Amino acid sequence: MAEHPPEQPTAPRDRTDSRDRTGTSDRTEARDWTDGHLDRWQPVLPGLDPDIEASVTRMSRLTRHLGRVREQGVADYGLHKHEFDTLHVLAGRGGHAAPSDLRADLNLAPASVTGRLETLERRGFVLRTPSTEDRRKVDIVLTEAGRAAWQEALDVVGREERRLLGVLSEEERRTLADLLRKVMLAQEGER
Repeated sequence: MAEHPPEQPTAPRDRTDSRDRTGTSDRTEARDWTDGHLDRWQPVLPGLDPDIEASVTRMSRLTRHLGRVREQGVADYGLHKHEFDTLHVLAGRGGHAAPSDLRADLNLAPASVTGRLETLERRGFVLRTPSTEDRRKVDIVLTEAGRAAWQEALDVVGREERRLLGVLSEEERRTLADLLRKVMLAQEGER
């Protein structure tokens, strides 16, 4: 089901008990928004698997939160999301790529990539240089100013990711990453 009503931040309440699959208490912990969501929907949908619903709902809310942090971080450093995305892809290619590579990575039409690159070049974030492989083509190079703008915006997201996942031990983070890989492999196998 994974219903996602509008964001209404609520203060976590102390949870006096956590319910296992049978609805019986097993430990004491704080309640989050999703616990209230489950409380509302389990009586309506008795067949609802609380673990699946809780996992999907929490992943969705976390993704939306990190997306908002990313957008704000990007804006705080004077970048538009599409500019950041382009710099990010270029940085991921070692700071040097052909426009066609960027187009493929960003899944955009050639004209869209050209427009982005022109804007980034005017801002001094990228340079167009003659291709070392084919003189008729150009390569896009990330400038120091472009790398700095990208890195500063990226650091905002990184700090929030570390803050949130820092509540887990190293072993718990590894377990979470392994479990999410298992889920993603199932999703990617559907293609």
